[in-house]
Amino acid sequence: MSFSFPYQLYLVISEADCGGKNLSEVAEQAILGGVDIVQLREKNCSTASFLEKARQLIEITEKYNIPLIINDNIEVAERVNAAGIHVGNNDSAPVYLRQQPLLKNKIIGYSVEYLSQLENEQTSVSDYLGISPVFKTSTKTDTVTEWGLEGIAKIRALTDKPLVAIGNIHHGNAGEVIKAGADCIAVVSAICGAHDPQKAAYELKNEILK
Repeated sequence: MSFSFPYQLYLVISEADCGGKNLSEVAEQAILGGVDIVQLREKNCSTASFLEKARQLIEITEKYNIPLIINDNIEVAERVNAAGIHVGNNDSAPVYLRQQPLLKNKIIGYSVEYLSQLENEQTSVSDYLGISPVFKTSTKTDTVTEWGLEGIAKIRALTDKPLVAIGNIHHGNAGEVIKAGADCIAVVSAICGAHDPQKAAYELKNEILK
């Protein structure tokens, strides 16, 4: 099954972000609400635990024909046959990932923290760019640039790659982020932390579609 952009609503999920709710149930509700693509991001667990969560999650994403992206773990991405992998500036390089036999035809996402990254070969081999963060957020404290709406517009003018905006995006500002030039909105807490993930996803999708 091959997947490719455009996607519009991107859920980034981890067990911790679900605040005690079941990971697979939150993902399923989010998909029913309108999420098009899901990334499992587990920064502080063992590969065995990450793999176990990925196996549970891919059952849900396959049921709805939704791509599952694995955050920066080549072994997990390969073993569950995920749709792709997402990496940041300090992770495995996209050029290296493209050389791996099991990943070369998969979706590769790459987070952009500096404008200079737009000129490197990592960007050229990636399928989409994560613009991270658009607005400062408590879920990610080690960020370099807060892009803002002007930053999205600037990047949009410099590349044709699909842009996935992440960082403190919610129902109230999602429309502005799309207008600024993002193709896709990625959220963590706006869905994972919501009392009703399906409703939260539905409302976000409606903002994007406006």
